[in-house]
Amino acid sequence: MNHDHHQMQEKKSHHDHDAAMADPQTAKQMEADMRYRFWISFVLSMPIFLYSPVAINFFKLNLPRPIPVNWLLFILTTPIVFWAGSFFITGTYYSLKSRKLNMSVLIATGVLAAYLFSVFITLTSGGETFYEAAALLVTFVLFGHWMEMRSRRGTSDALRALFDLVPPQANVMRAGKEITLPVAEVIEGDIVVLRPGDKVPVDGQVREGETAIDESLVTGESIPVEKKVGDKVIGGSINQSGSIKFEATKVGSATALAQIIKLVETAQNSKAPGQRIADKAAAWLVVLAVFSGLATFFGWYFIGGTTILVALTFAVSTIVIACPDALGLATPTAVAVGTGIGAKYNILIKDAVTLEQTSKIQAVVLDKTGTLTEGKPKITDLISASGFSADEILRLGAAVEVKSGHPLSKAILAETARRNIIIPENVEKFLSLSGLGVEAMVEGKHIVVGTEKLMKERNVDTASLRNQIDQLLIEGKTLVIIAIDEKIAGIAAAQDPVKPTAKKAILKLKDLGIEIAMITGDNKKTAEAIAGQLGIERVFAEVLPEDKAKYVKTLQAEKKFTAMVGDGVNDAPALAQADIGIAIGAGTDVAIETANIVLMKSDPYDIVRAITLSKATVKKMKQNLFWAGIYNVLAIPVAAGVFYNSFGISLRPEISALLMSASSIIVATNAVLLKKVEARLR
Repeated sequence: MNHDHHQMQEKKSHHDHDAAMADPQTAKQMEADMRYRFWISFVLSMPIFLYSPVAINFFKLNLPRPIPVNWLLFILTTPIVFWAGSFFITGTYYSLKSRKLNMSVLIATGVLAAYLFSVFITLTSGGETFYEAAALLVTFVLFGHWMEMRSRRGTSDALRALFDLVPPQANVMRAGKEITLPVAEVIEGDIVVLRPGDKVPVDGQVREGETAIDESLVTGESIPVEKKVGDKVIGGSINQSGSIKFEATKVGSATALAQIIKLVETAQNSKAPGQRIADKAAAWLVVLAVFSGLATFFGWYFIGGTTILVALTFAVSTIVIACPDALGLATPTAVAVGTGIGAKYNILIKDAVTLEQTSKIQAVVLDKTGTLTEGKPKITDLISASGFSADEILRLGAAVEVKSGHPLSKAILAETARRNIIIPENVEKFLSLSGLGVEAMVEGKHIVVGTEKLMKERNVDTASLRNQIDQLLIEGKTLVIIAIDEKIAGIAAAQDPVKPTAKKAILKLKDLGIEIAMITGDNKKTAEAIAGQLGIERVFAEVLPEDKAKYVKTLQAEKKFTAMVGDGVNDAPALAQADIGIAIGAGTDVAIETANIVLMKSDPYDIVRAITLSKATVKKMKQNLFWAGIYNVLAIPVAAGVFYNSFGISLRPEISALLMSASSIIVATNAVLLKKVEARLR
C-alpha cells in the first residue's frame, strides 16, 4: 500500500517512499495531503451511502430527491474517484506502462469497474447502481493509507530529532571578518567561531581556545568532552563553557551526523529477507486477484445464470478483498519502527537484513580494549632493573612512544608528563612493530619498548625481573617492557579499567544462550585475569591485529552465527569477516564503514539491546506476515460467493474495502506495538 501511494501521488508520481523518509518534512506534507483527501472523501461518501440502494432498502429511508438519485450519486462520487482516488488511476497507468501489476491496479480496477458500470446504468436503464461501492472503497483505502503513514511518521521521530540537531546558521571568518552564513554555505577549510551555548554546525578541528562540548545527542556520551587545540568537534553537538575557533573539515553530507541520518534512512528503506518473500507472494496475489475477479464474474454470470449486477458485485468484491496491501506492509512497518527505536537508543542498524539476522547470533567475539575496557589505560606500577632509575627508563621509553598512537603509549606519555620529565627529541631509526611495540635510537642508545614476545625476538633476557612480571600479570595488568641496548631496564605496568556495564552485558548474553569469546593482543595471563573477572571462558590472547579475522573464522567453522564487536581500525577485517560486525563507541570511520551495526555509545550493554530489539522486531514481522496471509486465504472465497448459495454469506464491495483496510491497519498497529520493547531496553 505505502509505496504505491507515495509513488503514484499526483505531482509526485516519480517519487518513491525514500523521498519522504529522506526529509521528514516531505513525509509530513504527504500525510497531511492523505488526511485531507480522506476527510473530503468521507464527507462526500456519507450522503452517497444514505442514498444508495443498500441504505434505502435496508433502513427504509425516504430522503428528499431534488434530482434523480443516480444522477445525485454520480455528482457526489465523481470527485471522490477522480480527485481523492486519482493516484490509484495514475498509479495504474505507470504500473501497466512498466508492465507490472501492483496494489494500485487492483484498487483502480475495483473502483473503476463499480463506477463505470454505475455510470452506464445511469445513462441507460436507471436501475440499481454501485456508486457507494466505488466511493467507500476509495474512502476506506485512503483511511488505511493515512493510518499507515501515521505509524511510519512515529518511527521517523528519531530521524527528525537528528535533522534538528544541525543549527540553521554558522559564524564564519571570511577575509578577516566574522560573518553569519547558512550552514549549507560553509566550506571545508573555513574557520568557524563557536561561543558558549552554540550548536556545532559542521565537523572540524579546534584551532584556537578550549571548551567542553556536550556530544550526548550524537554519540550518547553523557559527560561533556573537554576540547583543546587539535581535538575534533562533531556537528550537532552543543558547546558548553568556552569560546573556540575551529577549522571545518567535513561539511554537508560528509559530516558524522549526516552519515548517521543516512544510515537510519537506508535501514528504514531497506527490505528484510522475509519481505522479499512477501513481495513475491503479493505480486502473485495481484495476478490471482485479477483472475479471481474475472473467474467470479464469468462463473456467476454464465454458469450461475445471475444478473450482470450480481456477477459484477461478486467480481468487484473479490478483486478488492484480494488486495495484498497488508502483506506489502507486514515487514516494512516493523523495520521502520525497529530501526527508529534503535536510533533513539544510539543503536544504528544499517539495513533490514541486519535487523532480522541479529536475532540469530549464537556467538560474540569481543575485542578487549575499548569494548570491554575503557581503552584508556593508566600506569599503575613502574619497576626498574638494577642500574636504571624509574625516571630514566620512563624518559627514554617515552621518547620512542611519542611517535606511536597506541593507548599504552598515551599512558606512558601521561605518566611522564605527571612526573614533569623532559622527553628527548633526538629520535632516529624509529620502527613501529604492529601488535608488538616500538624501537628507535635515542641519544645513541638502542631502545626497545613493547611486549615480552618482542623482547624474545630482540634477544633481551627478562629473567632478572621474572618474579615481578609474573606477579603483575596475575593482577591482570598489561606490561610494557623497556630494554636499553639489549638489556632489560624496567617494566611499566598499566591497567585499563573494565567498563561498568561489561559484566552485566556478559551475564545477559549468556542468559540468551550466546557463547562469548574475548580477543586481545595482550599477554595470555593478563587476558585471562580480565576474562575471569568478567566471567568469560573463551579467550584468544596475544593475537596480532591482522589475525583477528582468523579467530572469527574459527567460531564460524564451528557452525556458529558469529558477531564481532570492536572499535578500532585494526578490528575492521574481523568486523567484515563476522556474520554481523558491530562497531562500538562510534569507533573509527573504518570500523563504522565495515560494521553492520554502530553502537554510538561506548556501552557494551548496547550489544544486548541490539539483539533484544532484533528478536522483538522479527517476532512482529512473523506475526504481521501471518495476519496478512491468513486474511487473504480466508477472505477471497467469501468474497467470490463460494458460501452464498449454501449459507447466504456474501460481501458487498464496500464491506470488502473496509475489511481490506482493516487488515492493513491491524498490521500497521501491530508494528507500532513494537515500541513496548523499549521497556526491556532501559
